[in-house]
Amino acid sequence: MTTAITRRLAQQGVGADEADKAVEVIDAALAADGPMTRAQLSDRLAAAGIATQGQILVHLLAEASVRGLVVRGPVIGRQHALVRVSDWLGAPPARFAPGRLDRDVALAELARRYLVGHGPASERDLAKWAGLPLRDARRGLSAIAGELRDRDDGLAELVPGHSAAGRDRAAELPRPRLLGSYDPLLHGWVAREPVLGTASGIVTVNGLFRPFALVDGRAAAIWTMSIGQVVLDPFAPLPEPVAAALRADAQDVVRFLG
Repeated sequence: MTTAITRRLAQQGVGADEADKAVEVIDAALAADGPMTRAQLSDRLAAAGIATQGQILVHLLAEASVRGLVVRGPVIGRQHALVRVSDWLGAPPARFAPGRLDRDVALAELARRYLVGHGPASERDLAKWAGLPLRDARRGLSAIAGELRDRDDGLAELVPGHSAAGRDRAAELPRPRLLGSYDPLLHGWVAREPVLGTASGIVTVNGLFRPFALVDGRAAAIWTMSIGQVVLDPFAPLPEPVAAALRADAQDVVRFLG
């Protein structure tokens, strides 16, 4: 990830020294003034003489993120603000203190945390989600093999109750709900077919991920906003209880977006 960001910044004329300076400016701004939007951070960078045009800002913020300094925090208006990791998440556990976390321990923890939110899953799912080589995904899963159980479908999941990360209750399908653009549900595994089925138009040929309705764990409709209202385009007629649940969720979406 860091290599890719460095390459993209270099292609846009931003060298390593300027990237370092930009990260320092971002960190200092958030330390002084708390959560800030992209636009606000762009102004701070520009005031420091650092270019932000095109995709430069996105990659500078990504660089600050992969260095473990910033994360997305509260919503300001309609935008996610960025915050310092230490302000938003607090001090890291002692085992994560600088200089104490070697690569094997980190890969094991990554695999464990991934399966908490995405299990059951495969080694290829973990590799795709984390942007790691397959060998590293295997290494992380092997390190926590004693916490896993293999399923008949070849996927692995954490043994419930084995650790604080394990789930003690059976997974339940979520209620009908509206999911936004680029929802993590479509980015957590190699295959999207279990969610999308034969639905077309949600993931477009130019790489856009459109908002959709999830019903019984499957995509059931595409939705858009028009004149302050949610407009639903179902793939098939929806039972009235499902339609009612989605209308209620739509009211929450409209209220949230103001």
